[in-house]
Amino acid sequence: MGICWGSSADIPTTTGQLSTGTTGQISQTTSNNTSSWSSNISRNSRFSASSGDEVYPDGQILPIANLRIFTFAELKVATKNFRADTVLGEGGFGKVFRGWLDEKATSKNGSGSVIAVKKLNSESLQGFEEWQSEVNFLGRLSHPNLVKLLGYCWEDKELLLVYEFMQKGSLENHLFGRGSSVQPLPWDIRLKIAIGAARGLAFLHTSEKQVIYRDFKASNILLDGSYTAKISDFGLAKLGPSASQSHVTTRVMGTYGYAAPEYVATGHLYVKSDVYGFGVVLVEILTGLRALDTNRPNGQHNLVDWVKPFLLNRRKLRNIIDSRFEGKYPSKAAFHIAQLAINCLAAEPKQRPSMKEVIENLERIQAANENPKEPRIRSADHVVHHQGQQALHHRSPLNPKLDGSGTYQNSPLVRSL
Repeated sequence: MGICWGSSADIPTTTGQLSTGTTGQISQTTSNNTSSWSSNISRNSRFSASSGDEVYPDGQILPIANLRIFTFAELKVATKNFRADTVLGEGGFGKVFRGWLDEKATSKNGSGSVIAVKKLNSESLQGFEEWQSEVNFLGRLSHPNLVKLLGYCWEDKELLLVYEFMQKGSLENHLFGRGSSVQPLPWDIRLKIAIGAARGLAFLHTSEKQVIYRDFKASNILLDGSYTAKISDFGLAKLGPSASQSHVTTRVMGTYGYAAPEYVATGHLYVKSDVYGFGVVLVEILTGLRALDTNRPNGQHNLVDWVKPFLLNRRKLRNIIDSRFEGKYPSKAAFHIAQLAINCLAAEPKQRPSMKEVIENLERIQAANENPKEPRIRSADHVVHHQGQQALHHRSPLNPKLDGSGTYQNSPLVRSL
């Protein structure tokens, strides 16, 4: 199955209106540059004979997409007819189901594998275009720190995507989740996750066909059984600017609290707009607090605006470090990461480091191998509180989160003014 990759016209774009609330409704329209798309993806293509499982530590862009074309009947069987007890989560695209892919027909030992199946909701406002973008990008991009898209289904009005199952769920669930099913992440695991996610972004930014991810956030960082971070959900990804340009101009799409200020203000999307989002996630990793939380006191709703002064001072930093570390973190390394986050959050894109530079910094911090230890001074007026955080269940492979009613949702999207 071949998927065109020659120009940005092959990738769909969507537009919409800026919602004012954290759970605002999304409206979208599709641009005309998707009109010829249907000829690029075949409903009847056969699974490539290549296994696609070869290991390329630095990633690769496949010459042709290596995706399996599933029938709707196959996925109904895999998910027990999309039974309610197989639901892992629900987002703007639709529900995500856990499934079991029986490989008896292709494997001598009759083995199978767990998969995650994302099924388009017929009432979804963001389905068809993002489904197309996901297939176009993840169908060709292969890297250890990108979630693997195994295949898709397109029958009549049914649109589904099939992914590898990520056993540990999302970084969001681990950072903000509560309850016995979610254990706080220790320092070394958080650093490993940050490095893995950085490698995934760096691959996108430095590949032959430069890709701007556009929606980097904790809920889109998924973790396998060894806590290897993999970037998921390429529904908003966009090809980068040509060699003669510094940015691409597009309608504003992304997530409140993570989107770079220049992009929100002008619609100018730079490669380093992704670096800003990475900086926000670094702050979340340090603090265990959400990028945007209207339940916090006035002046603290936006995490970056609130904690920037703390990141600049090593003593003040102790006041915002995640209390669930229980003091067991390397203070020097934490301060170095805080400094790196500040650099990523620079107001001007050109002042931010590249993701290659970010990786080098993180790997230096990791190599220093500073042993986590109890800080000598414990502040009596520690400002970080987690008791009021919304509960999340550590069970989703594809970035769902709970809303106030106990159902799963994706984070709200920023739309153009």
